[in-house]
Amino acid sequence: MDLPFDGAITKFYEEDAPKDIRNAIKRAEKGDILDPDYPHSERLPRKHYEKDLEALQVELVKLQAWAKETGARIAIVFEGRDAAGKGGTIKRFREYLNPRGARVVALPKPSDTEQTQWYFQRYTDHLPAGGEIVFYDRSWYNRGVVEKVFDFCTDDQREHFFAQVPDFERMLVDDGIHLFKFWLNVGRAEQLRRFLKREGSPLKQWKLSWIDVEGLKKWDDYSAAIKETLDRSHTDHAPWTVIRSDDKRRARTEAIRHVLRHIDYARKDTKSLGKPDTAVCAGPEIWDA
Repeated sequence: MDLPFDGAITKFYEEDAPKDIRNAIKRAEKGDILDPDYPHSERLPRKHYEKDLEALQVELVKLQAWAKETGARIAIVFEGRDAAGKGGTIKRFREYLNPRGARVVALPKPSDTEQTQWYFQRYTDHLPAGGEIVFYDRSWYNRGVVEKVFDFCTDDQREHFFAQVPDFERMLVDDGIHLFKFWLNVGRAEQLRRFLKREGSPLKQWKLSWIDVEGLKKWDDYSAAIKETLDRSHTDHAPWTVIRSDDKRRARTEAIRHVLRHIDYARKDTKSLGKPDTAVCAGPEIWDA
């Protein structure tokens, strides 16, 4: 089987990955948590996960019905390093929702025309209308991290972004949009393990891009850009929620639980929501480079 990018991810793993990262992957068995600082030593058991997820998804159906009845607008931003679990988490949010009212926004790189527009313009075109839930699979925060790391924007453009983003998000919230911002944080060894799995799977190779391959070499640059972005865009009106996503099961349930806990929708069953795991889902204080 031909590997994408001539097997560049395997080559990085074998030749360039830090020794401790390589060893962690080599020693790991299926289901092991690779990051020694992760607050749990093992994944959430499947039966526990499936039970929690089903209860939370029932509540999501209620949330969508309430949004349709009241005209509420909900926008959920998902950010994080590549392979942090954004797409998989969004999938579990939407699994039993009516897709007509639960859209995913995953924009390609800006066109020549879009590059001449106000930076936020192409994102505002996709904001939720009444009764809609919109999931941004990456968002305007590309400018804070990816564009910085790969020199896709100038320092002046990035500074202009940071000057505007708090007011931009305040306008969304003041207009009545329920805005959630998730940063999914995955450890270095786990990220590389997921990339290797994608590289070797014909069904998942499409997920890989040149940015993923080159980004493996830029872990520290990403870390600096992420820290600065969280520091400069975490506000009272639009706070960041960090989710440590080395365990995909916990990441998915904690993200759903967080949204449900912070909206007063009709017929809410608070017992079904369970208790949040604040070691996995909390503010920027739990972000770990």
